[in-house]
Amino acid sequence: MKAYVVGGAVRDELLGLEVRDRDYVVVGATPEEMASQGFKPVGADFPVFLHPESHEEYALARTERKTAPGYKGFTFHASPEVTLEEDLQRRDLTINAMARAPDGTLVDPHGGQRDLAARVLRHVSLAFAEDPVRILRVARFAARFGFAVAPETMALMRKMVAAGEADALVPERVWQEIARGLQEKSPSRMLAILDESGALARILPELEDALAAQPGTREQLAARIDHAAQSGAPLPALYAALLLDTSPEAAAAVSKRVNAPSDCRDLAVLAVRERGFLANPGSPGAEQWLTLLERSDAFRRPERLAMLAQVAQADRPGAPPLLPRLQRMLADARQVDAGALAREYPDDIPGAIRRARLAAIAASG
Repeated sequence: MKAYVVGGAVRDELLGLEVRDRDYVVVGATPEEMASQGFKPVGADFPVFLHPESHEEYALARTERKTAPGYKGFTFHASPEVTLEEDLQRRDLTINAMARAPDGTLVDPHGGQRDLAARVLRHVSLAFAEDPVRILRVARFAARFGFAVAPETMALMRKMVAAGEADALVPERVWQEIARGLQEKSPSRMLAILDESGALARILPELEDALAAQPGTREQLAARIDHAAQSGAPLPALYAALLLDTSPEAAAAVSKRVNAPSDCRDLAVLAVRERGFLANPGSPGAEQWLTLLERSDAFRRPERLAMLAQVAQADRPGAPPLLPRLQRMLADARQVDAGALAREYPDDIPGAIRRARLAAIAASG
């Protein structure tokens, strides 16, 4: 029985990156032997265990076979006879198909170290085509590392899309990979790979339609989401920046299809609706500012107003910062004593509060 460090931990070590999590493949063991040594079983589909002290994941070496469409259509076989090389053979990319032996030896049967040096994402085998999630993973890794996709891998991804494999992706996995990719340092690379493979039109058709409708929109989107990511914007702002070229109805439809969290969905729809005003606020009156605060639900959720300003800044990076202006308007409106107004105007409390807020915003200029 031997335990090998595998996958991302080996890849990141070779890249000189911090290794946060280590996954292990165990060769030559049975579930009973793992349990006898104190490992806790946690795998629902195949034998995965947690180390009794470190709580790191140890999976028994396994092979897999495609039995149905989609990423869940697999059967797995784990036994002491499965070799490390057989386990690595089922992995997606060469850079993720390396292992580190207990004595420190690098096991690299598919040239992952070579592809790391060449900054290339290359599939391990034709079994890559059996799992459509791998299209999304390739795009996400491109966003993280800035690597190119090998021509033969891109050709295989296009073939998968044409065969309808991308249509079998479930919303949860689409959202998981898109969300992670948006939070990488160059999310525009993710979109470029999805676009080139044809997958973007299948998983986010409303976005693809918006990009195709107007020349130059793809370049603007790329600049916008990279600016948002590199400025440290949180996920809801990144997602809103992604969908900013769509309509409010399209942003809502995309969010429903991928089961986006409500904070991401709501901010995306709001940002699309308010884009025109935020792009050119000029010198609006107090009514326009207060309406924006109300639509943003800023009095209860000021963080949404801050994220909205981040989206606007990414959309027009050379414009003066909008957030200080919005925060000043909010602070002025919040100075209104709602309790006193309720006592003075019991028959028109909402109207009295709104008029007082308008006056406070107007007075501050």
